[in-house]
Amino acid sequence: MTSHLLRNQPLDSADLVIVGAGIVGLAHAVDAVRRGLSVTVVERDERATGASVRNFGHGCFTVQDGDALRYATAARITWLRLAREAGFWLRDGGTVVVARAEDEYAVLEEFHAARDDQVVLLDAAEVAGRVPTGPGVTGGAWLPMDVRVDPREAAHAIAGWLAAHGVRFHWGTTVHTVEPDLVGTSRGRIRAGRVVVAVGHDVDRHFPELAEQAAVRRCALHMLRVHDPHGRAVDPAVLSGFSLLRYDGFAACPTLPALRARLEADHPALLAAGLNLMFTQRPDGDLVIGDTHAYATTLEPFNADELDRHVLAETGRLLGVDRLTVRERWRGVYASAARPFLVATPMSGVRVVSVTSGIGMTTAFGLAPEVLDDLLG
Repeated sequence: MTSHLLRNQPLDSADLVIVGAGIVGLAHAVDAVRRGLSVTVVERDERATGASVRNFGHGCFTVQDGDALRYATAARITWLRLAREAGFWLRDGGTVVVARAEDEYAVLEEFHAARDDQVVLLDAAEVAGRVPTGPGVTGGAWLPMDVRVDPREAAHAIAGWLAAHGVRFHWGTTVHTVEPDLVGTSRGRIRAGRVVVAVGHDVDRHFPELAEQAAVRRCALHMLRVHDPHGRAVDPAVLSGFSLLRYDGFAACPTLPALRARLEADHPALLAAGLNLMFTQRPDGDLVIGDTHAYATTLEPFNADELDRHVLAETGRLLGVDRLTVRERWRGVYASAARPFLVATPMSGVRVVSVTSGIGMTTAFGLAPEVLDDLLG
C-alpha cells in the first residue's frame, strides 16, 4: 500500500485523542480514563524520549506560586496514587535547600514566614544530617511536600498502566494534521470527539502562528549523571542558593534582589549560564546533577564543554569533593515562554497544552483536569 493510501485509511476513533506521550499528554490520558472516556494517544517516537525522561525526576511542588502551586498541590496526590497503582519507584522525602551564605539563609527565613506549614528551617548540623555537603553551610530548609521519581521509568510505567486501562497507543506515528474531529497521521486517520495537542516545545511544528504569538522558545539544559562520591542514601532532592533565583515561590522574598546582585557579582559566568545548582539521587545510587539554561527558537546542535565543567565544579564544591566521576551526559530540552503555561484553542474541540516553564513533571497532573473540564464543557 502506498504511503498516500495508508495516510487516508481509517486507523482509530476515540472520545479523546492526545498528540504526544510525554508527561503532559499522559496526564490528560490519566484524567480522561478517570472520567470514563475512550482515549487514543499518538506519539511520533517508539517511546517517550524528550523532557519527560531527561529531567531530575523532582516533584518540586513547594517552590511554585500562583497557578503552578495550585496545579502542583493537586499533582502531588496523583503522583502518590499512580506510584502505587502503576508500580513505579517514588520517594516521598521532600527537598533540602542548602544555604551556604547568610543572604541565602535570609531568603529561606522569609520563605518560611510566608509558607510556615510547608517549610522547616534547618541549622547546619541538621542539613548535614539529611544530605552530604561540603564546608561553609550556614543552614537550610526542608520542604517535606516534594517527591522524587525515576524519570526514565515513570513515564513508561504510566503509559503501561494506561494501556492496561484501555488506552490505545500509536507509537512511531507522526501527526500531520489536526482538525476539530479528525487527526491525520502517517498511519491513517483517527476520528476524535476532542483533541489535546501536548507536544512540548514542538508547538511550532503544528501551530507556528500560535507558538509565535506566545513567544515559545526551546530551553536547552546541560545535565550529567555522576557516581555518588559519598556512597550515601540521599532521600530528598537537593537545591542550592542558585536555585533561589529560579523558582517563583521565592520571588516575593524581600532580600532576594540583594542575593541576586551578590551572586551576579561573585559568579557572573554561572549566572550567565543560567545555573540552577541541584541534584537528585537515582535508585541505583548515582546522582543526577545540573543544570544550565540556554534559550532559542532553534537551538545550536553543539554542546559547550565549559558548561559541563561549571556544573561539575560547582557540584563538587556543594558536595565537598575535588572530583566527580561522570557516567553520562545529555541535553534536556523543554518549552519556555513568558507565561508558565500555554493552553490555547486553535479551533473548536481542540486544545494545545504546553508547560512552558520546565515544571511539567511538577504540574501536569494538576493542569490536565482543568483543561479537560474546559474542553469537555
